Amino acid sequence: MRILLWHVHGSWTTAFVQGPHTYLVPVTPDRGPDGLGRARTWDWPDSVVEVPPERLRDEEIDVVVLQRPHELALVDRWLGRRPPLVYLEHNAPHGSPGVPDTRHPAAGIPGATLVHVTHFNRLMWDAGSTPSTVIEHGIVDPGPLWTGELERAAVAVNEPLRRGRTTGTDLLPAFAEAAPLDVFGMGTEGLADRLGIPAERCRSHELTQAELHTAMARRRVYVHPVRWTSLGLSLLEAMHLGMPVVALATTEVTEAVPPGAGVVSNRIEELTDAVRDFLADPLHARMAGEGARAAALARYGLSRFLDDWERLLKEVAR
Repeated sequence: MRILLWHVHGSWTTAFVQGPHTYLVPVTPDRGPDGLGRARTWDWPDSVVEVPPERLRDEEIDVVVLQRPHELALVDRWLGRRPPLVYLEHNAPHGSPGVPDTRHPAAGIPGATLVHVTHFNRLMWDAGSTPSTVIEHGIVDPGPLWTGELERAAVAVNEPLRRGRTTGTDLLPAFAEAAPLDVFGMGTEGLADRLGIPAERCRSHELTQAELHTAMARRRVYVHPVRWTSLGLSLLEAMHLGMPVVALATTEVTEAVPPGAGVVSNRIEELTDAVRDFLADPLHARMAGEGARAAALARYGLSRFLDDWERLLKEVAR
């Protein structure tokens, strides 16, 4: 098949394009949000082909994967036709958490199929009469890289200052008291100063994807303080690395992290105590990390992910 999709979510797309198809990604001269083209910090196969918008009318396209509300208008303008449509929703509803009547942008799009990445997200969005399903995340396995040699905790989050309570940024001072933190992600510069955390207790890092996995795996434990987003791929990547995880029991996390893979709770004191325990006991951390990796491979392995998408794409393209 020839599948058109925009480069929106680099980590998710990296897994998706490992399939057996040709993946067309729009590219514009400025490589802006609607024409980012191929990834530069992820390893994508040659089957991902950049196509300028003005050439899309001449391309044979079997399925379009939408990920943002305005992309349907781009399809109409750039293609002049509507191939079979899949709308992939990465996120839980924005706005007030827990409000179950948020209408999804794909509701009412004729012929579209809505795909969620977690069952929690499907539950929270109102899709109306639009057919919806769940295809859980898949991860390109980075391998069991965990060493835990550094008695520090890793956190991975983009733009924590802008996103604030959504990503649990306000909880970082409490975690920094339990363990020195290394916060990985875009927009993390100056984080410690803004939060009033001593510099030695909270360091910021912006790394490439390849550098990130190796760096995270050297830390003793992974902390996931996120209150309200979808299921973070960074959490699943940490589990694949063999890291023990400490996470808030929100959204899909309680499904993703089974007992023995770490500590999941909404009690901050319980979470900070768990971080201290993992720092103090490397063997305990290793055993929990092995459990985390086994659980992640079983549920979020790449082959299952690609098989699920293959079935859906064949059904939609018929």
